[in-house]
This record gives sequence, C-alpha cells and structure tokens, in this order.
Amino acid sequence: MASGPGVAATKKFALPENIPDPYKAKHHWIYVININNCIGCGNCVRACKRENSVPDTVFRTWVERYLLTNEGVYVESPKGALEGFEHYNEEIRKKAIRSFTVPKLCNHCHQPPCVQVCPVGATFKAPEGHVLVDWTHCIGCAYCVQACPYAVRFINPVEHKADKCSWCYHRTSKGMRPACVTVCPNKARLWGDMNDNEAEVTKIFNEGQWMVLKPQMHTDPSVFYVGLPKEVI
Repeated sequence: MASGPGVAATKKFALPENIPDPYKAKHHWIYVININNCIGCGNCVRACKRENSVPDTVFRTWVERYLLTNEGVYVESPKGALEGFEHYNEEIRKKAIRSFTVPKLCNHCHQPPCVQVCPVGATFKAPEGHVLVDWTHCIGCAYCVQACPYAVRFINPVEHKADKCSWCYHRTSKGMRPACVTVCPNKARLWGDMNDNEAEVTKIFNEGQWMVLKPQMHTDPSVFYVGLPKEVI
C-alpha cells in the first residue's frame, strides 16, 4: 500500500453536505501556467511524485514537449518528463520551426464531467474550487477516467482507486502552495487566490491574455495558460 502525506490526506477527504458556490467562498483558487517560462526541467513532476507518493507508472502532472516542423507537429513526454528532456540532435534542429513545453494537470473545472458520472459521489467539488476524490467511497469503476476530456485521471495501480492532481489539497488547505509550484525555477507555474486583488494570478487573469485547454468542452477550467500555442488547444 502506498504511503506518504499526499495519500494520507486524500483518504481524509469528507463529502461536504452543502457545497457553496465557489465564487462566494473565502478563497477562489486558480492555477496559471506561463508557457513562455517553462523550460521542461521536470522539477514539478518529481516534486509531485515525492509529495503525493504517486506510483512509478502514473502521473498527477506531467510535461509535454511540442516540436513544430514543416512536416507536422510532434509531441513527446518521456516518463512524463520526470527526468526532463534530451536535447534534439542536429538533424531535428534543422527541421524545427519552434519547440516548447507544456505542463498538464487536472483543470479543476467548475463544470466537471467527472463529478457528474461518479455513481457513488466519491468525486466532488470542494467549496474553494478543488475537485477531489474520496477514496473511502471510490469503487474504482473508472467512469470518471473515461469522462475527463483532459485525460488527467487514472486508476491508482496500488490503491485501485481513481486518482489525479488535487492541487496538493493537504498543503493548500493549510495556506501552502502546491508542491509543483514551489519547485518551479522560472515561475512557469503559479497558484493564487482570485479573491485577492494583489495576487499575481489575479493580475494575470485580469489582463485577459490567457487561454484554457479545450474551451469547446465548456467545463469552465480553473487552470489558465499564458502563451499557449494553437497547436496545443
């Protein structure tokens, strides 16, 4: 059985009886990813693994590298970028028009399809925006895995329960930042409270220069991207 602070915290989640409107909660947490600042080092992936005791074969967050050429778009994420990326060889560099890296994680949607399909109410949306999984109720049916349009959910191979990024709920519920944010050396990952007008994420959001993944799904994500190329959307 897996152990660690993340797993322990996950098991303690309780289902709120009256879930308030997240926009009226004390905090309105959002997550911002600036593609222009991501260097694909993999620090965030390693931090997530350590913090949440994530098994070797699965990832709560990962980084994809895109290569644009005249022949097409190539995407790779070796081991989720756990060890970063190797440099392109000379032949590939000659073909490259542009290359960039894109972190991925649960979008903690305001209209989460995963919550709607859970037959036992194990997946739920917490008052301040976290979409969480109560492992004491989860039966591992994987309906939520199939429903997620962002492919961020998986069945934990050790616990046999639905698993995904929780924005490090055991940390953020105590006022700390997610582990992946704390280790990013270039501020590509930001976390903050939209109810705080002075928060960096609020200022970025108000500038309006952000995008979300798959906007056509109308899930109202809480993860916003700055500098997101059209090849990713």
